[in-house]
Amino acid sequence: MTDTATAGRERAPASLFGRIGAQNISLLIALVVLLAIFGALRPDVFFTPRNLINIGLAVTILGILAMAQTVVIVSGGLDISVGSIVGLSTMVLAVAAQETGSIPAGILAGLLAGLVAGAVNGLIIVYGPVNAVIATLGTMSAFRGLAYLMNNGNSIPITGDSLRALGIGTLFGLPFAIWLLIAAMAAFIVFTRETVVGRNIYALGGNPTVARLAGIPIRRYQISIYAMSGFAAAVAGLVLASRTMSGQPASGSQGLELEAITAAILGGCALQGGKGTIVGAMLGVLIIGVLNNGMILTSVPTFYQLLAKGALLILAVIVQERQRARSGE
Repeated sequence: MTDTATAGRERAPASLFGRIGAQNISLLIALVVLLAIFGALRPDVFFTPRNLINIGLAVTILGILAMAQTVVIVSGGLDISVGSIVGLSTMVLAVAAQETGSIPAGILAGLLAGLVAGAVNGLIIVYGPVNAVIATLGTMSAFRGLAYLMNNGNSIPITGDSLRALGIGTLFGLPFAIWLLIAAMAAFIVFTRETVVGRNIYALGGNPTVARLAGIPIRRYQISIYAMSGFAAAVAGLVLASRTMSGQPASGSQGLELEAITAAILGGCALQGGKGTIVGAMLGVLIIGVLNNGMILTSVPTFYQLLAKGALLILAVIVQERQRARSGE
């Protein structure tokens, strides 16, 4: 396939440090300020190894979702259904494991469910054709309903040491889930920066017309991108199931999709597409994770936590729009 990355208004990043631009430095500063504030408010707990690992575990699921959401947004789309796919995939995993008596079979079924759900999103968006927000808003409700129907709204227990090991096992002192997040981050960075397909996604989001003229198979790309997003949500569901050892139809219903979108936009993703990085999204994830952890440790009431997250999303969008206006895009 011909490298058509130049068709977009922005190339994929040329180097890791080259991509850590002014915005990412600002995010790093914001992260350090948050760490300093919560460290000062709870010096007895916040910087303990146990709490720092808790933050890492807490952002594992969000991080996987945010990286996939970054790719979707860069391509010019949006996936609001990922939280529901997390719940659906855990239920499919639990049912398949229960029926076959095999954890690997259950994991395979759960991952396949996420892949198919994501592909359904892509097919509706491409061949509907339906706006991505409307399409995934509809499937968000449909996938959630399907998850509830699988056991009349009840959770399903999972038994199996191999799955439990993912939830509680460690390697070099770090939980397996954190290593999985690190591996996923490396894979996403290589995909978006070093592959022709990854660079073409920037072109697709930057200028679809030019991308089409340059020979990029837009429909195939869009379906594949949403299938990838669904698969990533299923991986997040696998991590969640390994912790709870159950299929939970309501899992992912606590605003996971909102937090994933917030992290991606906070990290520099432009809602218009064509712009965004995995490194930026992960900085956004860490800011949200530290904010969540700090507010819990300082006993901030739940409704103030929701208010803070909503304000963070609005602030991130305002900053993006101002930057876009200044650059004349």
